[in-house]
Amino acid sequence: SVGFKAGVKDYKLTYYTPEYQTKDTDILAAFRVTPQPGVPPEEAGAAVAAESSTGTWTTVWTDGLTSLDRYKGRCYDIEPVAGEENQYIAYVAYPLDLFEEGSVTNMFTSIVGNVFGFKALRALRLEDLRIPTSYTKTFQGPPHGIQVERDKLNKYGRPLLGCTIKPKLGLS
Repeated sequence: SVGFKAGVKDYKLTYYTPEYQTKDTDILAAFRVTPQPGVPPEEAGAAVAAESSTGTWTTVWTDGLTSLDRYKGRCYDIEPVAGEENQYIAYVAYPLDLFEEGSVTNMFTSIVGNVFGFKALRALRLEDLRIPTSYTKTFQGPPHGIQVERDKLNKYGRPLLGCTIKPKLGLS
C-alpha cells in the first residue's frame, strides 16, 4: 500500500510552529488526532491547523492576494495521549482575524468543517475549545431571543447550535 501522500506542499513547513506564543485573543483548540500510518504527528497536527484555517493541498492563485500569515491557524504543540497508541493531542491557535465578528456559524464552519474528512487522519475529535471573551461578546444571540428558539424547537436545558459546515472560506 502506498499510504497517504499530502499535496504539493508539506503542511508542517508553514503550519507547525512550536515556537509560537499563544495570545489572549487567539481561539485555542485541542484536537485528538490519529494520523494515517506513515504520517508524522507534527504533519498531522499541522494539517489540522491548515485545513481548518487557510490551507489548501496545492498552491492557488488567491494565495498571493493577502498575507496568509495573519490568518492561518498554527499547531503550536502536539503531545501523545497517555495509554493510546498513535493518538495525539494537537493544540491549534487561530487568530481572531480569521473569523467574522458575531458569527458562531463562521467560527465553527472553519474549526470543525472540512478538516474532519481529511485523508491524512484516521480519526479526529475536537476535545476542547477556548474562545476569548472579547470574541464571545460579539455574539448577539437569536434575533427573537433564546426562549423563542427553544420553544420552536421544544429543546431545553442544553446548548443549541446550528450551522452549515461548508464552504470553509470565501474570497470576500
